[in-house]
Amino acid sequence: MSNLSVRTENKPQQTPNNNGWQPLRVMRDLLGWDPFREMEPLMVGSERAFLPAFEVSEDKDSYLFKADLPGIKEADVSISITGNRLRISGKRESTQEQKGTTHYVYECSYGEFSRAFTLPDAADTEHVKAELTNGVLSLVIPKKPGAQTKQIPLQGSKAKS
Repeated sequence: MSNLSVRTENKPQQTPNNNGWQPLRVMRDLLGWDPFREMEPLMVGSERAFLPAFEVSEDKDSYLFKADLPGIKEADVSISITGNRLRISGKRESTQEQKGTTHYVYECSYGEFSRAFTLPDAADTEHVKAELTNGVLSLVIPKKPGAQTKQIPLQGSKAKS
């Protein structure tokens, strides 16, 4: 399950903990290799699990969730909201193995997936719009009216004369 966190850039933010030499980060950045992706089969079983990538953003009026779901039919995706929990689940069926075919590389992943997100209190769960187009799931959750951020001006102590 994931909670929403704010990220303003696509680059990792510098913190005191990641300023030093990090060989795994250098390998991932330079070679495009993610060692944790290599460990997936060990963590979830013998087959490589299907874990779609999500992108969550916010604008003035709504929250936008996007997920890459290539090869998944609309009937195989389930979206539900219970309280402030958004759950997106589904399955990607494997292709049938044909006799007489030799596979040299088999990197595609198949199976069931489920992701859950905690929505902010400002989310209007009654007016959610979802669309699956060209393998991309787009989910728009509007903000409740009056739930926009309001700036409070500071009133300093004024000297009375």
